[in-house]
Amino acid sequence: MSLDPDIAALLEMVQAGAESGARTPFPQLTAVQARADFDASSPLLDVDPPALPHERRLSLPTRDGAVIEARLYASEAPSDRPPMPVLLYMHGGGFVVGSLDSHQPLCRGLAEDSGAAVLSVGYRLAPEHKFPTAFEDAVDALTWIGREGRAIGLDGRLVAVGGDSAGGTLAAALAIEAKTNKDLPQPVLQVLAYPGLSSRQTSSSYERYGTGHLLERSTVDWFFRQYLRDESDRDDWRFAPLAARDLSGLAPAFIVLAEFDPLVDEGRDYAARLAAAGVPVDLRVYPGMIHEFLRMGNVVADALQARAAIGQALANAFRSGGERAA
Repeated sequence: MSLDPDIAALLEMVQAGAESGARTPFPQLTAVQARADFDASSPLLDVDPPALPHERRLSLPTRDGAVIEARLYASEAPSDRPPMPVLLYMHGGGFVVGSLDSHQPLCRGLAEDSGAAVLSVGYRLAPEHKFPTAFEDAVDALTWIGREGRAIGLDGRLVAVGGDSAGGTLAAALAIEAKTNKDLPQPVLQVLAYPGLSSRQTSSSYERYGTGHLLERSTVDWFFRQYLRDESDRDDWRFAPLAARDLSGLAPAFIVLAEFDPLVDEGRDYAARLAAAGVPVDLRVYPGMIHEFLRMGNVVADALQARAAIGQALANAFRSGGERAA
């Protein structure tokens, strides 16, 4: 299939902005400048639902004594009678950009569509915080749900992990970590939206779509130079879940990919490896779409349709998990 016409028009605008100098590519910016640019452009792309009846700012402790910010979204106030299922969500942005603000519309939509709570985590970013800080912050957030969630109406037995792009990487790695760390809440579902999964970017889809399809190869290289301490980090499954030797026994996966995304091949490869390891996988590849399309509700209807599909998958997983717990 060809690019969706609205996506093609968006890419033409992006290209025109770069050629005119109105838009500066991330590799030519500092991390602080890139974050400001990313957050400023986000509201132009996505449909922001009205504030939900329950939205709460939280501060979560980390293992090194720091505190990270988080936001809780729910269509009604959680309570302990009964406690509410929760999606732990990690935003995208190459481990360098992205924020609670940039992904607020997506998290509001997921809470509305799933009927569950969504806890969006502001994990620490590179280059100020190198690998594996983002992963460890995600683990600490999941630990916090198990330890403190019940006090604010969250059910530590009905937890999903999810994220888009780099956040999808973190969610996939969390699912692997939870398998061996039984002190963590055990996810009933992992939601992976166009995640980065490979140690090295050598796939055919990188060759086909690494230029001119929003996520540029040069930007990915810049992200990883900020995030990784050295080349050996690339082979660590906490950065590249495809490097994990054993994927058996993981939570079922709902994987959303975009046809014209440099990351689509590694997403397909990961889905195949999960399935071969006996993990239930629901793989959705959206034709005509590009990286980040989930946050483009103002551009394409597929964004809201994919969001609704994720919400339904979460509702089903939480329903099944609740039946097993009963």
